[in-house]
Amino acid sequence: MHAITIPEPGGPEALVWAEVPDPVPGEGEVLVEVVASAVNRADLLQRQGFYDPPPGASPYPGLECSGRIVAAGPGVSGWAVGDEVCALLAGGGYAQKVPVPAGQLLPVPQGVDLKRAAALPEVVCTVWSNVFMVAHLRPGELLLVHGGSSGIGTMAIQLAKAVGARVAVTAGSKEKLDFCAELGADVLINYREQDFVAEIARATDGAGADVILDNMGAKYLDRNVQALAVNGRLAIIGMQGGIKAELNIAALLGKRAAISATSLRARPLGEKTAIVAAVREHVWPLIASGHIRPVVDRELPMTDAAQAHRVLEDSGNIGKVLLVAS
Repeated sequence: MHAITIPEPGGPEALVWAEVPDPVPGEGEVLVEVVASAVNRADLLQRQGFYDPPPGASPYPGLECSGRIVAAGPGVSGWAVGDEVCALLAGGGYAQKVPVPAGQLLPVPQGVDLKRAAALPEVVCTVWSNVFMVAHLRPGELLLVHGGSSGIGTMAIQLAKAVGARVAVTAGSKEKLDFCAELGADVLINYREQDFVAEIARATDGAGADVILDNMGAKYLDRNVQALAVNGRLAIIGMQGGIKAELNIAALLGKRAAISATSLRARPLGEKTAIVAAVREHVWPLIASGHIRPVVDRELPMTDAAQAHRVLEDSGNIGKVLLVAS
């Protein structure tokens, strides 16, 4: 088969479409023939040499895919050859075939075509696990989403609105903020022109955000704590703004606030299986009913993965960028 490989870390040009050995599904795994994969910022970090796959995972980038099961390993039940699925991966989505633990499979939701289903597993599992399973967003609370027009952001807006929460977003252009508003965002903040701490205070009469979903890390840590409400919860899922910052413990204590920081890729199989099961139970019906949809910016051939990475690096997308198998 062929896959996108990374012979040496570097820029987008480091991604090379090459012939590689065919994978074989192991115990409890199925082999999926990939129809589409989606690009995540973690893939950019892997390409640059900053985010190695977990031990035993595929060396190729790609944290989610959609496709058809073409083989099943020992111990697999509930799935059959020919089933159309989408899957959460620890790697290997940028390939013609990928082995997947059965617990990380999801059926393609009703009303979503097979290609676009590739835009769902990573973002839905990330948002559900952080915003709902860890931060426990409740109806009537305010969720602040940094990067509201990203794949994660567009899904977070929709899920929060579906459970009856209010949503504030940051984004860097009027076009992106307008799109967030179409998805239901209530408070729109242009981070290039406005201070999100002041805007959140204004929108909440000084109360602050109950939950913040943050992709920036160090750069926003102090301001995120300032923007939190009493008993607020800050969920950090990215490091686009660096990895080291000072934390004002007194401010955190004064608000009785909590900070969580999680990654999905390196979690043990059991934890991923539990997250996927929760997503299937709680989110898949919302997609089937039309309350939530995947947001896809564009589709590119998988052989053009370098261009897809350039789009994400330039923040030129609203929603997900898909890589489609030829």
